[in-house]
Formats: sequence, C-alpha cells, structure tokens
Amino acid sequence: MSINVKYLGVTPYESTWNKMKMFTSNRVDSTQDEIWITEHEAIYTLGLNRKDFKKPLRTDISVLPVDRGGKITYHGRGQLIIYPLIDLKRYQLTIRSFVTLIEKSIVSFLSRRDIKANAKIEAPGVYIEHKKIASLGLRIKNHASYHGLSMNIDMDLSPFEAIDPCGFKNLQMTQLKTFTNDVSIEAIGFEIANDIKHQLLNLK
Repeated sequence: MSINVKYLGVTPYESTWNKMKMFTSNRVDSTQDEIWITEHEAIYTLGLNRKDFKKPLRTDISVLPVDRGGKITYHGRGQLIIYPLIDLKRYQLTIRSFVTLIEKSIVSFLSRRDIKANAKIEAPGVYIEHKKIASLGLRIKNHASYHGLSMNIDMDLSPFEAIDPCGFKNLQMTQLKTFTNDVSIEAIGFEIANDIKHQLLNLK
C-alpha cells in the first residue's frame, strides 16, 4: 500500500485540524496513509503541555488550544506545514522513532543545500547553529498519527518573539530564506513529504 501525498495550498488552521481528526477517527486497517502539505494564516497554537503557559505579548494573533504534544508555537504564511497521517503500527514505529524519521528528512533536505543542521533528543525539531528552523508536534490515536511538522521558509519571524517557542525561553528561530533563495513552499513540501514517504515504505 502506497502513501498519498497531497498539496492543499493555504488552509485555515482549525478546519484542517478538524479534517485530520475526522480522517484519523474514520480510519480502518485498510485506510491508505496520507501526507498533507499546507500553509496557514497567522495563528498561535497551544499544545497539551500547558504547564507554566504565558500568554503571547501581542494580542493581534489568536491563540488556539489544540490536542498535539508540545507547548505554544506560531504558524503563518511562508511557513511549510506537513501533516503525516500515518498508521505507525503498519511500519512498526514508536512515536520516538517516527519523530526521528521526520527529523532525518528535514536534516537531509538541508544537507542537500549544503546547510548543516541537527536534531536534539531533548528538544524535538531541527536546528541550525542553535537556532530552530523546524518544529514537531504529533498526536497519536489508535496507533495513527496526525498533526506534524512546521518549517520556517520565508516568513515574518517576529510573532515568535512574543512567545517562548515550544516552551523555551530565548530560543531564537531561523528560516530557509537566510541561507538560500530556493523557497517554494510547494516544491519543498513535496521533496520532504516524499522523503518521509520513501523512508516509511522502505521499512515494510
């Protein structure tokens, strides 16, 4: 069984989240896995780890509590979003091994552009010289994943300054535009999503 990669264009965060939940709730053993590529309008999302949560320092961007792991982050235009809707049992994956697989796809993508990046066991995501370029937050329900990764491509990073990104005080964010002019959200989305897809299919 293959994996269907879909480019959705720019989508509203909340309705896309609801569609992910519906897709996951309606899954059966034979449901084909999907990977969605999208981009959202400006919004802060607050994961299930709400300990010591501080409201953003700006009030012009709404905050939406959601059911993924992690703390608060920001989504906006110019940021790539990839949602892998994957049956982890099908590939005999744990949550940690799946997170590592996704991080590997991002690090490999950057490496192909001669950008050195790394993941951190204690703080999921991908970093370039201690600045974060990609964040991960997943939800697993009945062995199936939803939510996913966000990668800063060519965006206004200032909304991150109003929060502690992913719960880390003084964490600086970076984006692909700083290192290359190769910033097509759709093309990059397909490249990373297809890498995730091929890694998964090679596990079977």
